[in-house]
Amino acid sequence: MKLAFSLVFCGAVWAATSGGGPAVFYSKYFKGSVPEYVDITVEKSGKVTYREAVDDERPIHFDLPPSQTAEIFELTDKLGRFSKPLESPLKVARMGMKTFRYEDAPTKTEVKFNFTEDPDARMLADWFERIVETEQGYANLERAVKFDKLGVNQALLQLQVTQERKRLIAPEQFLPLLDRVTKNENFMHMSRERAANLAEAFRNPPTIEKKGDQ
Repeated sequence: MKLAFSLVFCGAVWAATSGGGPAVFYSKYFKGSVPEYVDITVEKSGKVTYREAVDDERPIHFDLPPSQTAEIFELTDKLGRFSKPLESPLKVARMGMKTFRYEDAPTKTEVKFNFTEDPDARMLADWFERIVETEQGYANLERAVKFDKLGVNQALLQLQVTQERKRLIAPEQFLPLLDRVTKNENFMHMSRERAANLAEAFRNPPTIEKKGDQ
């Protein structure tokens, strides 16, 4: 999606996406990258909106698990709900202008930075970057399923790599697409088999034993 906006209008993004109640907003603008702009809104309820332009006509909506939503809001609280500067005094290359914003009416606080040394801010930014990676994978798979049957296997392979690198967020959102591929004989057998395996892994993730469990 092409970017057609001025950064001075970024405030309009929040007004357009907030559904009421506590929410955390993240945006990143990096000229020359693909996409140049992304923004993500995570509501306390777990509802997420992902966009690649201020006027994105087809934003992606999905739900985060309660544990992941809680971690994002816990990091936000540790950062004072973005009431203090995060920019590092170090001279570093441009890494994209990032914005964190917190709103719980009537409160609204935000901070912008290119690079930060704060470990909590870096961890929170990484949460949002994982969402970006996930939703780009979703858009790639959706596009292949609709318009490029031969490209589906490659899109699934990229999704599998994202999963193995533990960068995938809310994998349940992929299940309708994976089931569609699995059940449609018009797709290659290899694609159907990989889609079925991924769907099984997403539906039945391995349980992590707690310390002391036998």
